Amino acid sequence: MKKAIIAKKLGMTQIFSDKGELIPVTVLEAEPNVVVQKKTMENDGYSAVQVGFGTIKPKAVNKAKKGHFSKANVTPRKVLKEFKLDDAANYNLGDEIKADVFVPGDRVDVSGVSKGKGFQGAIKRHGQHRGPLTHGSKYHRGLGSMGSGTTPGRVRKGKKMPGHMGNKNVTIQNLVVVSAEDNVILLRGPVPGPKGSVVVVKSTVKS
Repeated sequence: MKKAIIAKKLGMTQIFSDKGELIPVTVLEAEPNVVVQKKTMENDGYSAVQVGFGTIKPKAVNKAKKGHFSKANVTPRKVLKEFKLDDAANYNLGDEIKADVFVPGDRVDVSGVSKGKGFQGAIKRHGQHRGPLTHGSKYHRGLGSMGSGTTPGRVRKGKKMPGHMGNKNVTIQNLVVVSAEDNVILLRGPVPGPKGSVVVVKSTVKS
C-alpha cells in the first residue's frame, strides 16, 4: 500500500540493533500532516489528498490560501504536497497522517533539495581528473577538451562543465525504516538536504 508523509530533517546519529550492529540513521521529525484538500474521481478524475506541514502565521498567507485553509477548517500550513494514496478515499478534511503509518522494515524513497555548493569547477562538480603538475605544464584544474575542432565544431549538449552545484531536488531510493513512533522516523542511511530542511517520504517504487 502506498504511504507518504512530509517531514523535517533533524540530522544523523547512530543506534545499535538487538544483535549489537551499529546502524547509521537519519532522524526525521514527522509532525502530523493535516489533510487540506481531497481529490476525487468524480470531480478531478483521480484520487489523491493534499496535506499540509508546518505552521505559519496567518498574516503571512494571502487571501486565496486563507480561503483554501478555512474551507478545510485547518490552520495555515507552511508546506503543501499532494499524495496519490491507495486509501485516499478514506481520508476526510482535517484528518491527520502521522509517522506511525510506516512500520520498521518498510522501504521508502526520500526526496529533498540537496545542499547548495555554489559555483564549482569540473573536478569537484563532476569528479574529473586534474592535469599534470610537472614543470612546464600549463594545465592543472582546467576543463580540458571541449570537443572536436572541426565537425561538428561546437560544444555538444550535456558537456560536463563548471557551474552551479547542488540545490537541486534529489531522491534517494530504497531506504529502510528503522523506527517510526512519537512523530519521529529513523531511516537507515543519509537523506538529501541540510538540517532543518523539508523532505518527502514515500513508499518506494522499487519492490
